[in-house]
Amino acid sequence: MSLTVHHLIFTATAATPVVLAAHSGPAVRGAISNALWNRFCANKSAATCAGCPLFQHCPVAALVAPMRSEDEKGSEQRPRPYVVRPPRDSGRRYQPGETIRFGLALFGQADIFFPFIVMAVRELERDGIGISLTELGRRRGTIKLNAIEAYNPLSGERQMLYPLPGGNVNFPSLPIDATAVQDYAARLPTDQITLTFHTPARLVDQDRLVKQITFRPLIQRLMRRLDDLSRAYGAGPLTIDFRGLLAIAEQVTTTVDQTRWVDVVSVSSRQQRRTPVGGLIGSATFSGPLAPLRELIVWGSLIHVGRNAVKGDGWYTPAGMEVLP
Repeated sequence: MSLTVHHLIFTATAATPVVLAAHSGPAVRGAISNALWNRFCANKSAATCAGCPLFQHCPVAALVAPMRSEDEKGSEQRPRPYVVRPPRDSGRRYQPGETIRFGLALFGQADIFFPFIVMAVRELERDGIGISLTELGRRRGTIKLNAIEAYNPLSGERQMLYPLPGGNVNFPSLPIDATAVQDYAARLPTDQITLTFHTPARLVDQDRLVKQITFRPLIQRLMRRLDDLSRAYGAGPLTIDFRGLLAIAEQVTTTVDQTRWVDVVSVSSRQQRRTPVGGLIGSATFSGPLAPLRELIVWGSLIHVGRNAVKGDGWYTPAGMEVLP
């Protein structure tokens, strides 16, 4: 496994009142995506990125709508090279001066787009984020970016990227790689583990939504996602025994289920489209032969699992892992 992950934490202050919905991942992703498009798109007349002659060399297309090359399998579009992590305390109104903290992870070679992400987040100081407010003339509340940090959730190590003397921004240099995942996974229990789903996990099994948590679909979707990301942003497909690991996952049972289904809808203001992004949140304990599956579990905590991961869905952590932002 050659994929690497850079986790980033953005800390901001509400400059005006800001209101974020309870599951605000789509709002955070939408604000960043719109800022990328507004600031960096050089051909706004194109109906889609796929129909633009510049898409092969465009940072907006690479982040918002990456296309597969001819030698890649699967659908026309690659998985997005990042995921967002919404504020843990969203679902409320932030008064001016209150702190708003959210995260973002960049995968593999996509770390070259870090400067564009920084500039997009800076645009939120003008364009705003969250729910439009009557008191602001039907505009979204704005924020003031205070700090950007790189963060390794497996080790707890942090690196200040901004602000630096002179207003400079450092490039993140805390990549999480396969060795770090192996080391952390080796410390996890081999027979029982509890996972906490911080954002809705929207899993599909045999064309049906999974509304009661089961381990095998979780692992199956995770292996597919990790393979897709490795093909697109790492050094190639996974070299693991997919069938063998899936057979082991079938033996793992859910012994405690404290998850619940939540219905959430993501609304694209630019495309005027509504997308269901609901799923399972809460915690579940799984028991069985987990030893050979522990690395996959750790990878899943870094890259998210299931549909709408780019919008923050499918973020979970195993018991004992620090949860930031």
